[in-house]
Amino acid sequence: MASDAIPAEADIHLIQRIIPHRYPFLLIDRVIDIVANQSATGIKNVTFNEPHFQGHFPGAPIMPGVTIVEAMAQTAAVMVGVSNDLADKNFLVYFMGIESAKFRRKVVPGDVLELRLTVTRGKPGAKVWRFRGEATVGGEMAAEADFTAMMDLPR
Repeated sequence: MASDAIPAEADIHLIQRIIPHRYPFLLIDRVIDIVANQSATGIKNVTFNEPHFQGHFPGAPIMPGVTIVEAMAQTAAVMVGVSNDLADKNFLVYFMGIESAKFRRKVVPGDVLELRLTVTRGKPGAKVWRFRGEATVGGEMAAEADFTAMMDLPR
């Protein structure tokens, strides 16, 4: 698919056509600012209804850092899927490594988490991609990580 023909945004319906994640592990609500095979921004509206808040932590709900990194990865997968016309094609993505993860701010119910992803290595058809992710709330850095993922592309 030509880069000028790809959508610049993915709503929840397109997200679900690209990645297999579902409640309670679908961690993004929308992906915006998609630049084919280069970058995208995921949006996660953090709500108290999410199951991890029952135990993390009672009386002081905080979104677990690992779920923030997973939301980054889901954003990256949607960007790759949109960029390469992978909707409805049983596209799977697997973590291979997570490096330089840092958590700078608590993410709590009511926050809007913005997940900015940039490709640092990867191209259409490649199996292994590297990404740089930054998660912010209201412009304030909440988390950052570099990660590698294997794209299980349909044959």
